[in-house]
Amino acid sequence: MTVPDFETLLVADRDQVRWITLNRPERRNAISPLMLDELEAVLEDTAEDSEVRALVVTGAGSAFCAGADLTVDPDDPDALPDVDLARSDAVFGLLERQPQPVIAAVNGTAAAGGLELLLCCDIVLAAASARIGDLHANAGLLPGAGGTYRLPRRVGRNPALWLLFTGDTAPVEDFQRWGLVHRVVPGEELLAEAGRLATGLTRKSPLGLRRMKELVRDGLEQDRRTGLAHALEVAQAHQKSADYAEGVRAFAAHRAPRFTGR
Repeated sequence: MTVPDFETLLVADRDQVRWITLNRPERRNAISPLMLDELEAVLEDTAEDSEVRALVVTGAGSAFCAGADLTVDPDDPDALPDVDLARSDAVFGLLERQPQPVIAAVNGTAAAGGLELLLCCDIVLAAASARIGDLHANAGLLPGAGGTYRLPRRVGRNPALWLLFTGDTAPVEDFQRWGLVHRVVPGEELLAEAGRLATGLTRKSPLGLRRMKELVRDGLEQDRRTGLAHALEVAQAHQKSADYAEGVRAFAAHRAPRFTGR
């Protein structure tokens, strides 16, 4: 497809990978209402685009995302910034539900809403110099895009409470130990590493990856009996797919499979 131009995002398709770059470097890629609108449009299109088999989300400049844009109008300093929490929650949920694998390439600081954005991605790669944290407590705020729900499920209760209470950032090595960051690489290698990972995922069955992602997401909210029964049901249905047949035949013939997503 022809990717339209946006004011707050850079969007490019390369080899079945869609690259989404948050592009407000002068504001450390803070999330504005317009960015939410544009991100929603891109994600809705991506979910329906069978040519896109993986996503990479990163930031322009020195930061990944500093959270919501809390700029105060200088002509009306008593007015509060326009932060629509329900809107942020809906768009972040759309990212979490993307059928394709979503890779975050954390090029710099990810804070507050930037951390909440990371929590909606499937795989997180980070530059060694990046720092991550939840800064809401520093301004007397609460995470409004699912942070208090997702964070303890990704890093554990006590690390989550430390991050939430202190408002501190931590080095990416801490998040790697807690399980949120999957790989730490030198900053100059980050995008190349993300590209290699994403390209590798495009060679897998898109139907298989989509079903795996759904099963993991659903299974985390299901009891053991229901989750196991559902996983078996979906796996049995998958045996009737064209991708399953292609994968088995390619394996037997010692050749690379040609998956169609059906």
